[in-house]
Amino acid sequence: MAEQKRDYYEILGVPRDADDAQLKKAYRELAKKYHPDTNQGNPEAEAKFKEASEAYGVLSDPEKRRTYDQFGHAAFSGGDPGAGGFSGFDGMDMGDIFGDLFGDFFGGGRGATYRSAQNGPMRGANLQTAVRITFEEAVFGTEKEIEMNLREECQACGGTGAKPGTSPVTCTKCNGKGRIVLTRQTMFGMMREEQVCPDCRGEGKIIKDKCPKCYGTGYTQSRKKIQVSIPAGIDDGQSVRLRGKGDVGRNGGERGDLLVAVSVSNHPIFKRQDTTIFSTASISFAKAALGGTVRLKTLDGDVEYEVKAGTQTDTKIRLRGKGVPSLRNANLRGDQIVTLVVDVPTKLTGAQRDALEAFAEAMGETDPDGGKRKKGLFK
Repeated sequence: MAEQKRDYYEILGVPRDADDAQLKKAYRELAKKYHPDTNQGNPEAEAKFKEASEAYGVLSDPEKRRTYDQFGHAAFSGGDPGAGGFSGFDGMDMGDIFGDLFGDFFGGGRGATYRSAQNGPMRGANLQTAVRITFEEAVFGTEKEIEMNLREECQACGGTGAKPGTSPVTCTKCNGKGRIVLTRQTMFGMMREEQVCPDCRGEGKIIKDKCPKCYGTGYTQSRKKIQVSIPAGIDDGQSVRLRGKGDVGRNGGERGDLLVAVSVSNHPIFKRQDTTIFSTASISFAKAALGGTVRLKTLDGDVEYEVKAGTQTDTKIRLRGKGVPSLRNANLRGDQIVTLVVDVPTKLTGAQRDALEAFAEAMGETDPDGGKRKKGLFK
């Protein structure tokens, strides 16, 4: 009595309503796990690989899957869909399944090659450049003009790469598809493998007479000036994205984007953290002791501030709305934190010294030897 076959959904470990992506992912994981190339001399792994391949060969084919869902394995009693190793894949494009699979095994990977073979419109690549601005420009925003080399569609040939008056011809090897299918015999049966056409390199067309201006590339380079609007509040290391200012697309595809990395110069007075600005300001001993009006520097200009009598050094005051605008809302600005430092003079005039000595005496201060401060010989 023949051994009863396992349910195909059970083999792949997917629900009966699994979509194509789930089926492909499940099969790919099993194929990587049990592939004979990585399990040499293991007949159990070989059997599981064949079993998973048979299940995927049926469930990935819409017509075969509908038949299987209705009649089960009995629908194929006249001929096992997996009897010929991979015969269940006839008419199926297994290119990217096995391309990804063998790419993982051997480090090749054909995903990018497969995509490059597509003949439809392709978006251009994103480009990067950099610009340096001042601290003030970062806070308030600015306009900058940059220059860079950009590719453009060749005006002489219209981007075809062919000499004016001529046209590319359809590749006869792939019939304009850009890909060819190779069939080879393996230990599991016939395997179909899809590759980029070696004659046209995936383009589907061959240029016999190249354009003398672009040398058959279809593109030329030119120096372009580009205006960049730097928003208020941008910080060092952030970027500005210019939509559609990157590399030109292929086959009518849209241009990529240009990413402008912003580098902000240091400021001699102000430091920044997010939307808060930090600075220091010196005040005289007298002003700190007696209080009064001091002038503080901000990015909007000097402002007056009333310090309290008895202000100590390292006192911090907050100037609201004198910081950096928010990138999300330019109407919202951070604050400025000013650290007050009492300035101790290093040189004194005679009058200043007398005044300070009188102050010290009034405060009851004494000399190091314990005596009261005495006036000089000529006082």
